[in-house]
Amino acid sequence: MTGAPVRAAYDGVVACVPTTVPYRRFSINTAHWWIGRALHDLTRAAGLKPAEIDGLILSSFTLGADSAVGVTQHLGLSPRWLDHVPLGGASGVVGLRRAARAVQAGDARFVACVAADTNHVDSFRRTLSTFSRFAQDAVYPYGSGGANGSFALITKNYMNKYGATREDFGKICVAQRHNALAIPFAMMKKPLTLDEYMSARPIADPLHLFDCVMPCAGAEAFLVCRESDAKALGLRPVRLLATIERHNAFAEDTVQERGGWAMDIDELWQMAGVTPDKIDLVQTYDDYPVIVMMQFEDLGFCKKGEGPDFVRSHTFTADGSFPHNTSGGQLSTGQAGAAGGHLGITEAMRQLTDTPIGHRVQDADLAIVSGFGMINYDRGLSSGAAVLARAS
Repeated sequence: MTGAPVRAAYDGVVACVPTTVPYRRFSINTAHWWIGRALHDLTRAAGLKPAEIDGLILSSFTLGADSAVGVTQHLGLSPRWLDHVPLGGASGVVGLRRAARAVQAGDARFVACVAADTNHVDSFRRTLSTFSRFAQDAVYPYGSGGANGSFALITKNYMNKYGATREDFGKICVAQRHNALAIPFAMMKKPLTLDEYMSARPIADPLHLFDCVMPCAGAEAFLVCRESDAKALGLRPVRLLATIERHNAFAEDTVQERGGWAMDIDELWQMAGVTPDKIDLVQTYDDYPVIVMMQFEDLGFCKKGEGPDFVRSHTFTADGSFPHNTSGGQLSTGQAGAAGGHLGITEAMRQLTDTPIGHRVQDADLAIVSGFGMINYDRGLSSGAAVLARAS
């Protein structure tokens, strides 16, 4: 622990109305359209008028010159609380965390947390070329294909130091593909065997095809409010027990082998009032399987360096010994830009309210969701995690 005091719990604050706009491989619609569609579906499912959404938190890579405030004008919203969280895969947890505090403080009553991105033929190249100053100056001009090279470095370093094998990473990918087959809009429609994973074409050594996400268009959203308001609307909420976020952690590591979770994990479990062995399902950010293995360690399910053995000793399907990324995650359902950081939250919410789109985890009462984002050469700069619980 860092020695910081454990903050007060999020008493009375809940998340509800998990909303997904079904993914498409390519879309001629703008990110604004996907955001508007998500807000439309969210308010309709919640029984609210758009004018009743007095808080908005937004994440997107493909808004062009716009940010959250520009979107309020495009969509005719007038929130009294607004935030734009450009943290990629960490945006979902960070957005949930900030929205919950806004509701708790009385700054807003109903906060819509939305992430959406479009994907047309040239979207991915444009995103890569302007992703960060580092990308503009030191990577993209030399022909880098984006995150693949960075995660190849991280993966190879982890394999060399801790003995992970491609078969270990493949086990994660195969299980997630099984989970995704029950999701109608998943990008990956066919079962994946370990042999197929191992023989897939190389991308950036040691990464092969099925280690990499499929970019697509889509949106994810949810509502944060007080439990009394959710129940008055007849909604099925989940309780927020604890959250953490951390940025630029362990900068001294030559190549990233741990994330910010490791710095604050004791605080998370203490705030939640539970221990890792009580968790029923885990939703990690999964742009590459090495980051999944890293999260198993840094979230406290095993010690640093024990990730490979942990993977070998568990199954990760929804009905397995360690239900994980039960929607298929980004590796098989797809990475809808910034919405990938919200996918685990909406999936956990559905599981905890017995409304999954795909396979159901039986008797699920507690979930942990983690986020990871903003890769910059040899590390991701942002991380977060949240513990969610079934409401009584």
